[in-house]
Amino acid sequence: MTDSMSGKALAAGTPKPTDPITVFITWTTYGTWLPGDSRGWRKQKAGDQPPQPLLADWCRDRLKEKPVILNQAQRREVEQVIRRHANIRGWELHAVSVRSNHVHVVATACAAPKTVRDQLKANATTALRRMPDAISQQKVWTKGGDMEFIDTDEDLEQVVVYVTEAQDRMERGK
Repeated sequence: MTDSMSGKALAAGTPKPTDPITVFITWTTYGTWLPGDSRGWRKQKAGDQPPQPLLADWCRDRLKEKPVILNQAQRREVEQVIRRHANIRGWELHAVSVRSNHVHVVATACAAPKTVRDQLKANATTALRRMPDAISQQKVWTKGGDMEFIDTDEDLEQVVVYVTEAQDRMERGK
């Protein structure tokens, strides 16, 4: 995109808060996608990793709480909160998909991507804790999340299709 800072430009220096950045953010619910997972996993600063069953078992054995699976009402609430918060902040929300065990967001914002991700997660947590079938004090999300910078209009189009269409196609096969 022409008015969005590229990932290469980000690597060259810290952007000004007024520079819009387009980012594809993914985070998972607590305990549902562990390091070593058979579906593959991502390691911070190392990218995609192959399955490592022993590592996944080790991580599963160390969970302090039960894994969190979002029901339909919780998924709707999280999506609504994400849309409201993006609107309040003036962030352009290109796509959002809240699944039972993860969330995808594609947004352009004049804010640090980590700030965008952390604010969306925090607001979603608050909303889930206020629901009638509340997730009370247990952890809701895994720490952090994956962020990929979107550099071109073509990349943006592809990731929006992935978030809005491919997720549902993948679910039908299960």
